[in-house]
Amino acid sequence: MSEQQDGPDRRHRRPDGVSDKTVEALGSLSKALETTERARGHLYSFHQLTGGADLELDRAVRLLREAGHPEWADKVQSEILGRNVVPGHWTFQIVEAYDDTYYRPFHELERSAVDELAQGRDHLYEAEMKEARRTAGHPDHSAVPGATEW
Repeated sequence: MSEQQDGPDRRHRRPDGVSDKTVEALGSLSKALETTERARGHLYSFHQLTGGADLELDRAVRLLREAGHPEWADKVQSEILGRNVVPGHWTFQIVEAYDDTYYRPFHELERSAVDELAQGRDHLYEAEMKEARRTAGHPDHSAVPGATEW
């Protein structure tokens, strides 16, 4: 049996002087950022789905013309195809505005907080939760990747 580390690696160990409240606060900040990552993903889904729908309108216009309904083809083409989703904006502009106004500043602030308050060590809250919840000695509960404790 080889000697393995029993606990988180250095990258996931709390630096000296970092309080429980600081770890909890950084964990909460990280959780909020992770939720923002998911929201951003949904925004990209909105962008891609709306773009796909707009491209499908080309087919609808063509089929309406082929079916003998040129007036409806013209209405779809002039009223909906290429239309702004909110005044002055296509979806890519909404994504860009979100990134510039909210996502990037949030991401940069979270990174700065972790750097300053926890010496750049990410996921301290989760690492400590893992330590509290894992079963020492169980091969599927190892402290670090690649460790075998049996």
